[in-house]
Amino acid sequence: MKPCLSLRQLLVLTVAAASVWLTACAPLVIGGAATAVVVADDRRSTGVFIDDENIETRALFRVKNRFGEQVHVNITSYNRQVLLSGEATTEAVRQGVEQEVSAVPGVKRVFNEMTVGPLASLLASSNDSRLTTIVKARFLDAKGFQANHVKVVTEAGVVYLLGMVKRSEADAATQVASTTAGVKRVVRLFEYLD
Repeated sequence: MKPCLSLRQLLVLTVAAASVWLTACAPLVIGGAATAVVVADDRRSTGVFIDDENIETRALFRVKNRFGEQVHVNITSYNRQVLLSGEATTEAVRQGVEQEVSAVPGVKRVFNEMTVGPLASLLASSNDSRLTTIVKARFLDAKGFQANHVKVVTEAGVVYLLGMVKRSEADAATQVASTTAGVKRVVRLFEYLD
């Protein structure tokens, strides 16, 4: 009996298959398949996974509708717990963002990690995206936890880790993230299973 494919092998096969499909409907098929794979191996139920997606969408709409260009905010929901990262022009705006997000149906808790000050530049945001990608890639080779059980968000070089994990998994993920070049600090926002 042959061993199962690793997550890395599955990703490589998916990318290879995607490059072959050049029709207009390919992104829909690939996106749907990727979501199905993520949900199937997620520790959240399918309902909570969908709730998290809805919370992010509703919260962003509320925040942008009320504050517009006064904020640069990333809203990440995991198991109905929401991380707010980014910048607000004033403390009142920062607190207002938290109030808006807290009012979204289904939100259990809000971690407001927004800073007060100038909004991040495109270059800074790109660097954060790059760091997130590097940390996630390093997770694929890590031992002690599954990469898809830990959500990674980076803001101003600070890496936030979310997920439903055992303490040993949290420690392993934190070790990998904290030893990644360019990461200034790691903030653990895990829910522990043990």
